[in-house]
Amino acid sequence: MLLLVFLISIAVLLFCIIKVKLNAFVALLVCAYGTGLMALATYIGGTPPAGFASITDVVATVTNNFGATLGSIGIVTGLGVMLGMFMYESGGIDSIVDSVLHAVGPKRSQYAVSTAGFITGIPVFGDVVYIMFAPMLRVLSKKTGYSMVAYGCAISVATTCTFALVLPTAPPLAVAAAMDINVGIFFFYALIAAFIGMFAGGIVYGGIVNKIDQRNGRTWDFSDLDAEAAETADEAAPREKMGAMKALSILLVPIVLILLGSFSAFLLPPDSTLLKVLAFLGDKNVSMTIGVLYGAFISRKYLPRSITDIMTSGADKVGLILLITGAGGAYGGILKACGIATVITDGLQGFHMPILVMCFVIAQVLRIATGSTTVALTTTAAIVSTAAAASGVSPILCAISVCAGGIGLSLPNDSGFWAISRFFHLNEVDTIRGWTLGGFVAGVSILIFACILSLFQGFLPGLL
Repeated sequence: MLLLVFLISIAVLLFCIIKVKLNAFVALLVCAYGTGLMALATYIGGTPPAGFASITDVVATVTNNFGATLGSIGIVTGLGVMLGMFMYESGGIDSIVDSVLHAVGPKRSQYAVSTAGFITGIPVFGDVVYIMFAPMLRVLSKKTGYSMVAYGCAISVATTCTFALVLPTAPPLAVAAAMDINVGIFFFYALIAAFIGMFAGGIVYGGIVNKIDQRNGRTWDFSDLDAEAAETADEAAPREKMGAMKALSILLVPIVLILLGSFSAFLLPPDSTLLKVLAFLGDKNVSMTIGVLYGAFISRKYLPRSITDIMTSGADKVGLILLITGAGGAYGGILKACGIATVITDGLQGFHMPILVMCFVIAQVLRIATGSTTVALTTTAAIVSTAAAASGVSPILCAISVCAGGIGLSLPNDSGFWAISRFFHLNEVDTIRGWTLGGFVAGVSILIFACILSLFQGFLPGLL
């Protein structure tokens, strides 16, 4: 019965988001409460799980898990948005893109596109990256003849790999919190995994798409570029932009602090004062606060607005993201508290499915069903956390596999699908060829990487 409740719950969630066009935050809350009540009804005359015996327990579970999710990621997410806005409004992101393109040349522009998307996908949310890159990539495609579908694949796969795996974005933070893992060690391995996914899905698969399009003589409509260029010429004179190295340093400050705080425990004695200082500075909230202050300081001369205005805009943008993430955590908490998570994991284990594959499959199914990477990852992490902890496989690798499942197979129920289609002027079929399948290649590649690492987890630092 609980499995039937789960299937009904997913179907209702999908219906609310796709057909009713209900906001994902509200849809998740509706399904969380509804799933809890349906699950509670299945225990009439039986013995419900501890702490899940009445309607008030359903409400408490939703509230507590919503608060716990926000408590673990709220500060970092807000600061991450502010950090990204300093990079964007100072012109630093443009400088990074220009430098990478200059370094590799137009013939290897797909490498530059993927690399730039990989870097900017950490502090900047996906749709913003697409908006920033689309005009430049369409000009590049017109000049070089490189497939617009392949460019769309390169930038979207790279950006989504970092969004799903690399701190301080919200989904991996939520996964790390739900699975109770060290964020610094997770960051180290997840960053490598994201790079592998970007290379396999964005560059290698994107290159295959380009060859197919070249062979078939595909062309794209660039007739609107002249009008866009005219509009740009009418704007005010461009201001001085922050250099690429300065912009990169805004990203590196919090990342280096987090890594130092995490790996210093392997190098320093436990009673060392330096260890305690590094542990404090390496706390994700402290390091991101320092990063934002540093970013504000070095970018101030390049900003068109005051630092206060930019921070306020960042805080305004993060609201809905936090609500959706918190609601995803609440929905996952209900699935776990009422016993559905146990039924699912036990059922999949009955097929003798390895834990890493199980983590990937559950996240991938939820990704397809809900159209949201954030929802898929936060829900899956809550479902598999107990099984992962008891599996004997490193929770770090389980978390990477969960995040890998949230990449790819994006369908029209995903707002990102339409963002890519709209900004890059691609039809639905081309969007599926470039983004949907490219992301899936990236996700599977990351899963394979995690499986390989699991063979050496007794030797690699932090994976015991």
